[in-house]
Amino acid sequence: MRRFASVLASLLRAAAEGLLTFLAWLGNEPARAYRPEAHYMRGPGPAWRQKHILAQASDEIAHRRQ
Repeated sequence: MRRFASVLASLLRAAAEGLLTFLAWLGNEPARAYRPEAHYMRGPGPAWRQKHILAQASDEIAHRRQ
């Protein structure tokens, strides 16, 4: 029984050391810099253009009829 307790204590110590090493590594990792160009939208897409060009064309036709 005493040997089992010793082995268990050794395993727990090794697990705790591994966890602390991992947490220390996480703390030393540099934060990623924000890159706005990665989130920049370049403009409306083809679905938006199709919808709004058709709406604009119908508005122009209605305006010419008046």
